[in-house]
Amino acid sequence: MRKIPAFTGDYVKLSEDKLLRLYRLILEEDKAVRDVTSFFTPKKQVAAEIIFKEGGYVSGIPELSILFDLVRVSSKAERSDGDFVEEGSVVFELSGDSRSILEVERTALNILSRMSGITTLTRRYVEELKSSGSKAVVSATRKTTPLFRYFEKRAVIVGGGVPHRMNLSDMVLIKDNHLKVFGGVEKALTAARGEGTHIPIEIEVTNLKDALKAASSGADVVMLDNMTPPQVKKVLSALDGKGLRERVCIEVSGGVNLENIRDFGMLDVNLISVGGLTYAASSIDASLQITRILK
Repeated sequence: MRKIPAFTGDYVKLSEDKLLRLYRLILEEDKAVRDVTSFFTPKKQVAAEIIFKEGGYVSGIPELSILFDLVRVSSKAERSDGDFVEEGSVVFELSGDSRSILEVERTALNILSRMSGITTLTRRYVEELKSSGSKAVVSATRKTTPLFRYFEKRAVIVGGGVPHRMNLSDMVLIKDNHLKVFGGVEKALTAARGEGTHIPIEIEVTNLKDALKAASSGADVVMLDNMTPPQVKKVLSALDGKGLRERVCIEVSGGVNLENIRDFGMLDVNLISVGGLTYAASSIDASLQITRILK
């Protein structure tokens, strides 16, 4: 079975230069022409801290350190990515120009809160899956917020999951609408292989017949979409019977939640993808407070 980079986290990389360009876009969106409140607020050197107002697993520490450097605010992280932070605990100590801190306050909190919420939810899924004795991994999907995908995928990795595709160039993924255009599994896979691509090819199927066609026609990954555990078990048994199981990575997707992930985990699947990791996670409530005036 091929190693799939998108299932290991290898694709979620962003150079510091690219991250800085992204930050400038985010700050430009927030500031527009200028921060009309901070503009007339006294400019002083201050100390501040970011605290968690509820317990959760933190992520975004390296990303926030780079953001604070960009606006020339001195920062000291009190926690590392993946740590559990109790309610009321300090995550960052800050010092610098009051206007700079106030201008970047909401951006920093949005990133930290969002990423930490995703990491916390991902940890719940990963721990629930492990309790079934499964060797499968929990994966995100591309149900992400535009321009915030890097942060959301990174948060999944910190939580113990894998990112799946970062973008459309990472892997061929033939879904239901592609199949409608091609007219079937075999035609779609023939076209994909005909491109001579060395990129992994995944195909989404919804029934046993198409799953067998996909496995025998050269797919690297077969996604069993919106199937129940009994239906997945039937597909796996049929693949075993035809000597096809070891040729492909099996992904289960659709309808997976914390109540049933153990049922899927007890089957011989490789990947369980959950869109809700990124679109349904609740942000961790965090706060930035100026604690004293330095001068």
